[in-house]
Amino acid sequence: MSLPTDDGACDHLKGMKMPPLSLPATNDSLVKISSLQGLVVIFCYPRTGAPNETIPDSWNSIPGARGCTPQACSFRDLSRQFLTAGVNKIFGLSTQDTPYQQEVKTRLNLPFELLSDEKLDFVEALKLPTIDWEGKKLTKRITLAIADGKIVKIWYPVFPPDQSAQQVLDWLAEEQTTEQKFVGNRQIIDAINGMVLKAFASQQGDTVNILEAMHGPCVKQFITSSTTPRRGRRQQRGTGDRARSLFRSSDAVPSTNVT
Repeated sequence: MSLPTDDGACDHLKGMKMPPLSLPATNDSLVKISSLQGLVVIFCYPRTGAPNETIPDSWNSIPGARGCTPQACSFRDLSRQFLTAGVNKIFGLSTQDTPYQQEVKTRLNLPFELLSDEKLDFVEALKLPTIDWEGKKLTKRITLAIADGKIVKIWYPVFPPDQSAQQVLDWLAEEQTTEQKFVGNRQIIDAINGMVLKAFASQQGDTVNILEAMHGPCVKQFITSSTTPRRGRRQQRGTGDRARSLFRSSDAVPSTNVT
């Protein structure tokens, strides 16, 4: 099997919004990908062979052409893991017609639908790379992760085909780990800020009392409430910065000595 190479033909896809197209599915419905909510994975493949079909050498010689059935089966075998990882829908997509795809879905016992782009509407709208073979235009092997109608990740070229599903799952695991690290770091920073502010307020107790006497109880309330994370409003600066600005301001601390 010849190895495919990255020719840059899919570099334009990341961040692209799905066109408002409806494609026929193997359950006889029309699927409008741009309207699907959540995370959707679409693996585009050239073609699956028919039962007892003899694959000619002209097909085998095309880099990355073989392996469509193993790829579809890899998504079938890992479909539960995709659900656990937060993927709402999986679709396979080719330029073969729906009746042909329905036979494939039944024969391979696929738990997801296959989409037909027989008229090349999807291929042309996204400017996907194609293969010309025996008078037919077929999509090259590409996998797309789409979040709320927007492409967030592209796999191209896809090789080996039978590892395609696992590659997507590995990416999902990395994304979840990154998100967890971000949330964890944010919580640590918030906790540190809270401890620093509490210590600062405790050490500056006399100053707080002076400010309260001069400017009213709202100042003391500000110091106290600043140690508690706020919700529902985006802050331009951290509470620690606001507190330090308050104590640095010329009108916050009296110019005369107070004993």
